[in-house]
Amino acid sequence: MGLANLVPGISGGTMLLAVGIYPRFIEAVADTTRLRLRLQPLLLLALVAVSGGLAILLLAGLLRDLVVNQRWIMYSAFIGLTLGGVPLVWRLAQPAARAFWSGTAGGFAAMAALALLQSGPTAAGTATSGPLLLAIAGAAGAAAMILPGLSGGYLLLVLGQYEPILGAIDQVLEGLRGLDARAVMEAAGVLLPVFVGIAVGATLISNAVRFALRRFRQATLGALMGLLLGAVVGLWPFEDPASPAPLQAVSALGLAGAGFLLTWTISRFGRTRSDSPGRE
Repeated sequence: MGLANLVPGISGGTMLLAVGIYPRFIEAVADTTRLRLRLQPLLLLALVAVSGGLAILLLAGLLRDLVVNQRWIMYSAFIGLTLGGVPLVWRLAQPAARAFWSGTAGGFAAMAALALLQSGPTAAGTATSGPLLLAIAGAAGAAAMILPGLSGGYLLLVLGQYEPILGAIDQVLEGLRGLDARAVMEAAGVLLPVFVGIAVGATLISNAVRFALRRFRQATLGALMGLLLGAVVGLWPFEDPASPAPLQAVSALGLAGAGFLLTWTISRFGRTRSDSPGRE
C-alpha cells in the first residue's frame, strides 16, 4: 500500500482489496478513530502502517526522480496501472444498477474537471506549497489509502504537491543517514501538515466510506469507477499531445499494457470474500 500511494495511478485501497483485508481495514480505521480500541484491529493497522511507511521512506526519492526525468515512460505505465483497477471495481459492482452508472458519470466528471483545471501534472508539480495545501494533500493520501480506485500519487500530482512531499520524505532519509538534524527539521516542517491532513482525512473518510458502502453501495462503486476512468485524463504522457513519434507511441502502448496486466494480476490474488467491501 505504501508503494502504491507513491505511484500515480495505483490506489493503496486497491492493494488492500486485492489481498483480501479491505473490509477489516475499513472497520479497523473507523473503530479506532471512534476510540473503540481493540487489540486485533490495532495490530492490523500497525502492520499496514509500518510496512507502508518503510516503503514510502525508502522509495520516495527514486520515484520522484523517475517521474521528473522520465515523464513519458512513467506516465504511460501509470495509465495502464490506473485502468488495471477497472475490472476489479466492475466485478464488485455486479449486477450493475442505474445508480452505478450515475455514480460513474459523476466520478468521471469530477476527476476530469480537476485534471483539466490544472495546466498538467508536470506543471502542477511546480506549484507553491503552504500548510493548508499540504494538509489537503495529506487528506488526499488518506482517501487513497481507503478508497479503491483512487490514486493518492495522482492527486498529489494534480494538487502540485507530489515533488515537495516526496522530496521532504527523501530529505528525512538523507538527514538520518548523515545525522543532519537541521535537514530533518526542515523536512518535518513540510510533512507535519501532511500528517495532520492524513489524520483528519482518515477519520472522516473511513467512517463515510463504511456508511456509503453499506447504504449506497452501487452509487459509491460507480463513483470509484468514474474516478478511475477520469484519472487517465490528466496522465497524457507526451509533451506534444498531437504527434508523438511512432516508436514512442508504440512503446507507450506497451508500457500501458504492462501496467494494466500488473494491476489486474495483483487484483486476482484477492480472496473471494474481498469482493464484498462493506458487506460483513
